[in-house]
Formats: sequence, structure tokens, C-alpha cells
Amino acid sequence: MSTVLIEWLNLGLRWFHVVAGIAWIGASFYFIWLDLNLREPPRWKKDQGIKGDLWAIHGGGIYEIGKYQLRPKKMPERLHWFKWEAYSTWLSGTLLLIAFYYVQARSYLVGPDSWVSTPEMAIVASIAFIVGGQLLYEMLLRTALVRRGLWFAVVLVGVIALASWLAQQLFSGRAAFLHVGALIATWMAGNVFWGIIPAQKKFIAAVSDGREPDPAPAVFAKLRSTHNNYLTLPVIFCMISNHYPFLYGSEYSWLLLLAIGVLLAWGRHFFNLKHQGIVRPGILVSSGLGLVLVAVVASWAASHSSMDEDAVGTKMSATDIDVLIDQHCTNCHSPSPTQPGFQAPPAGLVITDTDSLLTYRTKALPALHSHYMPLGNMTGMSDEQRSAMVHWLEQQE
Repeated sequence: MSTVLIEWLNLGLRWFHVVAGIAWIGASFYFIWLDLNLREPPRWKKDQGIKGDLWAIHGGGIYEIGKYQLRPKKMPERLHWFKWEAYSTWLSGTLLLIAFYYVQARSYLVGPDSWVSTPEMAIVASIAFIVGGQLLYEMLLRTALVRRGLWFAVVLVGVIALASWLAQQLFSGRAAFLHVGALIATWMAGNVFWGIIPAQKKFIAAVSDGREPDPAPAVFAKLRSTHNNYLTLPVIFCMISNHYPFLYGSEYSWLLLLAIGVLLAWGRHFFNLKHQGIVRPGILVSSGLGLVLVAVVASWAASHSSMDEDAVGTKMSATDIDVLIDQHCTNCHSPSPTQPGFQAPPAGLVITDTDSLLTYRTKALPALHSHYMPLGNMTGMSDEQRSAMVHWLEQQE
């Protein structure tokens, strides 16, 4: 019963996290679009304190949107704040990290050749990774470098590259990608909590008291919001990467993660410029071609990767492979798994013999190459057995 409840908890948290994330991303995209599309208003609106306006149609009606330089003559009784989308996304994501990766650290967090080999140390490393990365980002925001946008972006890419490489050394491949996403998402939630909301509160307090607000916090908050806008697509990629072992199982997975993240952010730049009336299709084209190039190069590298010659030379018959499947696969991938924590075969993949293994060949090969399967290697599959199974699968073209 406890296992079933854990699965329901996992489902509920994951559903809530996805819904909250959609709300946060939608708000981020909308307000960046709104700010970049505001145009100079007519004189009569300026006289009322409006510094930019926008007309839009949606839901069967026309909207007139205005942004004040400071405040309207009479403050509204109800002012909407956009913060809980970010907070609920981060909090639900943290709970998922605990419920899925910390509670089941031996299976999902510890990698076969990672620097940390015990679940306890892996959890400590996970917390240190996220907290340390957050502190580093906040420190960078408080340096003079933040006023030089391009150089700050270059340094931030360097930090993400280091984080991606470090995560690969500390955790399993799947957990490594997720931790980079969790780190960036923490930056984004921190931008809301530490910068954007406090700046808005100071602004409201000043204009409500009839004082001239300090523009510096608002400018800094806008910068943080812009950072969040560019980081959104890389975070989404990290969060869905757990479905693709061929990515996080690659020998240079940390470099793949970095390249794809940068190209996604570069593609986002096209739309941010377009919102301002600047159309540079070369940015979008180069982003798309870059992603295609990454896929081609990574596929080529994977197909030409070589295993240990002695291991590759170990050949097994289909009967031998059936024995390995029974030893290392059926505990999770049988119609009724015996592995604690599973009520049904993961992803619906039933693998009980060579025929069913071949059915899922394209999924099995990257999972074996990456050492992701068997899960946590709790069945004790040796390198020779793994190599023999990979070699057999590769011969079944």
C-alpha cells in the first residue's frame, strides 16, 4: 500500500509541477512580450502618466493596455502580483526531487562511476550543488560584470558548462541533467524572490507615500526578469531530458546539454528582438541549424564509439541473452514487477525475452550504453555482460 501511495504522490506532484510551470512560463513570455511591444502613447495618455500602451484582441474583444511611468492618480483597490507561479513551480519541483531522487537515491541519484557512491553522500552533494550554484549566481549579479550584458552572458554560459560537467561527475546521467535544470530553475525562482518582488514592493511603497521611487531596484528587477526569459527554454529541455537516455547517456552528455541550452536561448533571442520590431531571421535559422548539427554530430559519435575490444569480442547466443534478461531485466520489466517501487513495468516496456528486447532495441541500447539500466545496477550486471548484450543487440540490424 505504501508503494502505491508513493506513486500517487509522485503523480500528483508531477501534475501540479507541470501546471504551475505552464503558468510561470506563460506569464514570463507574456510580460516580456508586453514590455517589448509597448509603444509611445498619445499626448492625452502621457498627461495621465502613461509611458507606453498596447492594443490587442483576444477572447472576442479588444484590450487597451497601458503601463504607467509611476502610478495612476488613484491606486487600484486590487493589484495583481505575479509571484506564486514561480514559487509553486519551484516548491513542487523541490518536493519531486525529494520524493523521487532523494527517497530512491540508490536507484536514481547515484551513478555507476560517479564521485559519490552512497545515497547519503549523493543527497548532500545534490543540496550543495544547488545551494552553491545559487550563491555563485547571486554573487555574479552583484559584480560590475552585470552591466556588460554580453560578457555576463559569456560568464554565465561558462558557469553552466562547469555545472553540467560537475553534475555528470557527481550523479547518474539522468540525475545530472535534472540537477542542471534544477539549478537554473532555482536561479529563476531566486530572481523573483530576491529581486523582482522586493523591487516591486519598494516601488509601490514609494509611490503610495508620494515619494520619487529609486529607479535602480526596478532596473535590476527588469534585468532579472530578462534572465528568466532566456533561461526558460534550457530549463524545459533539462526537465524533459529524463525521457531520452541517448542524451544523458552520451560520453559527452554535459557538452550536449550545454550546446542545446545555448542554442535554445539563442533562438529565444530572435523572438525578443521581433517583439521590438527587429526581425533577424538569421538568428532563428542559425539556432535551428545548430540544433540539427548537434544531433548529427552526436549521432555520428555514438555510432562510432568503441567498447573494450575483449568485451566486444564476447559473443553470446540468443539463449545466453535470455538468461541475462531474466537476471537483470524482468525484475522491473515483467508484467508484474518484483522490484520494490514498481507496480507496473517502467514506461510500459515489458521485456522478458530476446523477442521483446528487440522490440525495444532503440530504447535498450542507449540505456545500456549509459549504464542507466539495470536501474542503479542493483542486479549486479558486470561490464562483460553489458558489453555482450550491447554487442548482440547491435548485430540484430
